[in-house]
Amino acid sequence: MSDPLSVAAIALVCVTTLALGALGLRLATGTSDFYVAGRAVTPWRNASAIGGEYLSAASYLGVAGLVYENGVDMLWMPVGYTVGYLVLLILIAAPLRRSGAYTLPDFAESRLESSTLRRGCALLVVGIGWLYLLPQMQGAGLALRHVSGLPTWVGATVLTVIVTLNVASGGMRAVTLVQSVQYWIKLSAIAIPAFVLLAVWAQSGAPAPQADSSWWQPLTSSEPVTRSLFTTYSTLAALCLGTMGLPHIAVRFYTNPDGVAARRTTVAVLALLGLFYLFPPVYGFLGRAYLDAPDLLNDPGRTVVLALPGAILPGLDGRLLTALVAGGAFAAFLSTASGVTMSVAGAIDQDVIRPLLSRMTKGDASPAGSFRLAAGIGVLAPFTVAVSSAPVGISSAVGHAFAIAAATFAPLLILGVWWPGLTAKGAAAGVFVGGLTTGAAALASVLGLAPHGWVGALVAAPTAWATPLAFAVTVLVSLATPASRPRRWARTMARLHTPEDVYADAV
Repeated sequence: MSDPLSVAAIALVCVTTLALGALGLRLATGTSDFYVAGRAVTPWRNASAIGGEYLSAASYLGVAGLVYENGVDMLWMPVGYTVGYLVLLILIAAPLRRSGAYTLPDFAESRLESSTLRRGCALLVVGIGWLYLLPQMQGAGLALRHVSGLPTWVGATVLTVIVTLNVASGGMRAVTLVQSVQYWIKLSAIAIPAFVLLAVWAQSGAPAPQADSSWWQPLTSSEPVTRSLFTTYSTLAALCLGTMGLPHIAVRFYTNPDGVAARRTTVAVLALLGLFYLFPPVYGFLGRAYLDAPDLLNDPGRTVVLALPGAILPGLDGRLLTALVAGGAFAAFLSTASGVTMSVAGAIDQDVIRPLLSRMTKGDASPAGSFRLAAGIGVLAPFTVAVSSAPVGISSAVGHAFAIAAATFAPLLILGVWWPGLTAKGAAAGVFVGGLTTGAAALASVLGLAPHGWVGALVAAPTAWATPLAFAVTVLVSLATPASRPRRWARTMARLHTPEDVYADAV
């Protein structure tokens, strides 16, 4: 059934996004603006932009759905999403900014002086980005279908067009402005209805949420406790280590003026994410009191967050709250998809299109023109899959993106920042092994080929074994190939760990 109020809220979010993108276009004047917003984004604005980018469909809709379906076990999920930034703050935030790179492939090449490793990292950036974009596009289609009755491809198309226009027009300048505003839109859209619905539930004398005992107690699912423990800890490891390896997150730290600002940004992000994640579990909790479990779980077009306001308040009040939640959900899709598209476009532009155009035009290719072409190409594959296949689980797809990032970029970044003995061959071997194992696990899960039992648990949550394996391979191969250590490793390490003003005076 169509709800004009919700459709209007989504339309308002889309128009606001385009207007902010147009403003960002006026501010973008050069290559640095397109890739890293001129490296002049203040910590709090960057933290808001990271919050807008990071809080995707998996956070806005998926966490509430997981709590609704699986109970208190899933409270680990928002904890893990947030703790990932604490790990990033401690290990790589400031050195990553001091590297002077534009993208993760840039960092790999500058640290290890290997164009082959750079191309492999660029391929990973595109793969992780596509895996992240797919559920955003399908989620947008499901959200618009829920409030308007339109086919799911309409929402995916609207999202893709708006994101491509913003990214292609203003690059990181436009994306930063859009995402910093959309964090506050999402926070308001999920928090205000949560407070209202909690108040209504408390005053109405409605019964407590109805669920079996396993919903209320941790690690009491039908699976053996040891397997549940493994899945929980492996997922937490993916979230903690995968955050630093997500290309669209890492690129945001290149927009800070210096390493100190990068650290301050990360602290602010922890506060903003902690505030947001207070609210999705509220929807999962209340959903157990007001929503019919079999009906909701069997319909992929319904979500707890979108269905709950109308179930508690059937009249105009409920429709207004649903409109607010729907607008916030679409903002989540837009902001995350913008950041991911930005990272994918950067990799395609720098490692495919620009080298090709430079050879064809003898170095006269326009950086802005090649970037815009890359942005259009970067969204084609996930959009095609999104409109032609059945919906994938939002949290499952994003979880595998975290797992791949944890087993590939996390070892590269941590060892690249902290271990002088890292070699190009060691890094390449670790990235290859981590990508192969987690990529195969993701493919098996998405295609439904994972078996039951312990083998299925290892495939569904591969981080606990794939990431240590990648670290071990990286270290062992590096020790076995000392000749491939970059020649300027000492100078690079000094740059990563020396404050900018001190390093500038020294050189």
